Amino acid sequence: MTVDEPIGHDELDGVCARLRLAIAASELHGSLCGFLAGGGHLDGTSLLTALHLDGEETTPSTADQAVLERVARQSANELADPELGFEPLLPPDDRPLPERADALGDWCRGFLGGFGLAGAGTHAKLSEEAQEILRDLGTLAGAAFDFGDEGEDEDSLIELHEFVRMAAMLLHAECAGGRNRPTGDTVH
Repeated sequence: MTVDEPIGHDELDGVCARLRLAIAASELHGSLCGFLAGGGHLDGTSLLTALHLDGEETTPSTADQAVLERVARQSANELADPELGFEPLLPPDDRPLPERADALGDWCRGFLGGFGLAGAGTHAKLSEEAQEILRDLGTLAGAAFDFGDEGEDEDSLIELHEFVRMAAMLLHAECAGGRNRPTGDTVH
C-alpha cells in the first residue's frame, strides 16, 4: 500500500488488534472523527494519546504508527473536503449486514466520545441543528438493529450511513470551521 492510498477498515482493525485496544477500527475512526469535528487538534500529540486510548501494547510499531498518522491525516482531509468526500471507516459492503450495522453503531459511539473529548467550549454554542444531530447519533449509537427483509434492511443501512456521513461533516463545519483544513503534513 502506498502512502497516498486510503486506509481501509481491515488495515486499521489490524492495528487495533496488534495494539490490543479495547475498540475496533470503526469505533477508533469514529472517535478520531468526533474529536476533529468537535474542534480537537492533534498538534504533534499521538492519536492514541489524544483520544485517551491505551492498549496492552501501548507503543505502536513504526508501521502501525504510520497507519495511525495516515488515518488521522486522511480523516482531517476528508472532513474538510469541499467536495463532501468524507466516508466513515466501516467494513466493506461484502460483509454481512449485521456486522456492518453494528460497526455503524460503534462508529457513532466513538464519534460521540471523541466529540466530547474535543472540549466543551465549542459545544456550549452549538446550533439547534447540531444539537439534534448529536441526539440522533446518540440514538444510533445505542440502537439494537432488528433485521427482517434483507433488501429493506440494506436500504435502511445505506440511509443511516448517509445520515452519519453528512452529520459528521456538518458538525465539523460548525465546530472546527477552518481549523482542520486539508493538509499533506504529517500528523502524529
